[in-house]
Amino acid sequence: MGDGTQAARRLAVLEAVTDSTLLTVGFEKFVEVMLSRVHDLFGVDTVTVLLIDPSGERLLAKATVGLNEEVYQGVRVPLGAGFAGRIAATRSAVRLDHVDASTVVNPLLWERGLHSLLGVPMVADGDLVGVLHIGSVARREFTDTEAEHLQLVADRIAITAHAHQGRAEQAAAAMLVESLLPARLPTAGGWELAGRYIPGADVGVGGDWYDVFPLSGDRIGVVIGDVVGHGLPAAIVMGRLRSALRAYALEFDDPATVLGRLDRKASHFEGHTMATVLYAIIDTVSARVTLSLAGHLPPILAEPGQPARFIEAPVGHPVGFGLAVTGRPQVSLDIPTGSVLAFYTDGLVERPGSDLDERLEQLRRVVRPESPDMLCAHVMATMVGSEPATDDIALVAVHHTAVTRGE
Repeated sequence: MGDGTQAARRLAVLEAVTDSTLLTVGFEKFVEVMLSRVHDLFGVDTVTVLLIDPSGERLLAKATVGLNEEVYQGVRVPLGAGFAGRIAATRSAVRLDHVDASTVVNPLLWERGLHSLLGVPMVADGDLVGVLHIGSVARREFTDTEAEHLQLVADRIAITAHAHQGRAEQAAAAMLVESLLPARLPTAGGWELAGRYIPGADVGVGGDWYDVFPLSGDRIGVVIGDVVGHGLPAAIVMGRLRSALRAYALEFDDPATVLGRLDRKASHFEGHTMATVLYAIIDTVSARVTLSLAGHLPPILAEPGQPARFIEAPVGHPVGFGLAVTGRPQVSLDIPTGSVLAFYTDGLVERPGSDLDERLEQLRRVVRPESPDMLCAHVMATMVGSEPATDDIALVAVHHTAVTRGE
């Protein structure tokens, strides 16, 4: 290929990737147009985009020209395996002049009769997004210049795909979290409850959650937790932990045992997941609360006529990695009439540039005996105010309003 032809090809590629009309189309249409242009500009028989799946361990065929079966059949390629997997693992271009089971893991490529392949990585903001590859049924030696030109296209697709995935994941995470938060908190004679959840402005929806549910024997279960991480992966793990904890809560009567079972489940099935969790059981008749802390900040108790205080409770290991091999501690205490309990996640008290102890003290001072809705409003006004929360926040307030039958 002469210098003039190479220059013309590069100009055509640059025009294709900088076309402003593509800014107004959806992601699927954008990819469709880009692959069609690559097909024509490079004079190849197939063009395929594979995107990394949420696990970060496999590539999934997303779009193609000339090899629709890859998408229709849900082709998946493990990182490091074969042609596309090697490109993803090394983040570098790979050329093949021999396509068979010894060089690729997808049989559709050699069944299609391809003899030559060129693939490049798709990377945006340092994150691997996927792989773009082209193929020819005729024997062909793809050049370094063609690899550079294809990389220009891959970079453009990667930026768009990365932004699209971010928006789609945040939307899905927000929908998931909203669906899992209790729409209506249970009621009991002499007890009022309220809750708040706010996604972080910097990280969006994360792994914070709260849950309140009725139990047998005039009891109420209260959960508040924080999965390490943010976005859809953290929200998915949160949903699994929430469901598992609810199931264990129906089987076991003490919070320490429930958190122990949850730890075993998370350690075995959730891989490298870690979460802080507080689980409390309120006996609405005896006005006694039993709670267990898995690496979580202690709740605050405000009794009438007394300064609010942090409940003194032993803090066990977070859930995950099987750390609590010696069992989990719990504590029980009476909740006098008129008192308020406040449960919260660390997003409420952690702010960049602020001292954690000072923020905790600020929170303690604002917690006072009042209706749970008013308490949530006062806490949020004081701790969040007019500045957006940097991390997601969960808050639950419980008010013991009247004398119950057991008192």
